[in-house]
Amino acid sequence: MEHRKEPLVSIITPCYNGGEYLSTFLDSIVNQSYLNIEFIFINDGSTDDSETIVLAYKEAFKKAGIRFIYLFQENKGQAAALNQGLAIFQGEYLTWPDADDVLDRDNIRDRVAFLENNSEYNVVLCDSVLVNTEGTILKQIRRAIPKKTDTIFQDLINEENIYFAGGAYMIRSSAFLRSNPNRHIYESRGGQNWQMLLPVLYSNRCGYLQKPLYHIVEHLDSHSRALKTLDEHVQRTLEHEAILVNTIKCIDSMSHIERLKYLQLVEKKYASKRFRLATRMKDKSRALEFYKELKKKKFATFKDLVHLWSIDNYFFAGLVAYRNYLKKRKQAHNHPLIKS
Repeated sequence: MEHRKEPLVSIITPCYNGGEYLSTFLDSIVNQSYLNIEFIFINDGSTDDSETIVLAYKEAFKKAGIRFIYLFQENKGQAAALNQGLAIFQGEYLTWPDADDVLDRDNIRDRVAFLENNSEYNVVLCDSVLVNTEGTILKQIRRAIPKKTDTIFQDLINEENIYFAGGAYMIRSSAFLRSNPNRHIYESRGGQNWQMLLPVLYSNRCGYLQKPLYHIVEHLDSHSRALKTLDEHVQRTLEHEAILVNTIKCIDSMSHIERLKYLQLVEKKYASKRFRLATRMKDKSRALEFYKELKKKKFATFKDLVHLWSIDNYFFAGLVAYRNYLKKRKQAHNHPLIKS
């Protein structure tokens, strides 16, 4: 298609201290086969050389015909940085890759083509590959497409048969703005993908492009790996729970009954998660505290009791370990390409 007829695509990327891997990402933007791109880069208060690196690409963006917008804010987290871009983006399509990942050369072209040719979908998710920092492919990542009703909204909440990578999703901007007319998502340091996806996917269909068009780079020093103590893990669950609660509450088209259903689902998920964290880390006093919370809310099951006993009982510890082994085998069989 001719350049003038290509719909504008907005790429919004927050970055905090991403200098080490930033050039590889920026190269993948410059080298896109698609021509009509608006690239909004938000420096989230970086203290490294991220600013110097990205501004050195201004001429390359210009030569590639990319409209480049650079914004700076004091460090507030990715969601707050993303809001800076959401306030001003102009594209007909929207995507938000991480600054340490890599886009396949045809990433934008193929996803735009899918949405242009499939008007029944307002979101598309492409396949991805997980790579290490040297670029070696570790595994493919793909959502197993449901054979009947697509449950992607609830799967996102439950983190089942799903993966979170802004550069693998593309949203039709008209659908995003109908779901989010204020151009603002809930700000949290716990992430931004739930806030971007849930309001849209509650009332819009997602299509699937089974091409590996996005490279997710695995870092051994990632934030999730850096969490060491039980308190740190618990704090993470509280951040994620707050994101989901606030995002669900902001979906105006959701009925009161459905909202209560999903909020209870979130409450149960994280009450159980905190309890399991405590049992896994052999903290019996905290496990008892979280188990009492489960009982009070009527979420406790016999399996939870077994997990509690497993803290200081070898028999039940072995039972839990064997059950977890079987669960992982089943997951690997049902969804062998999903990032765990």
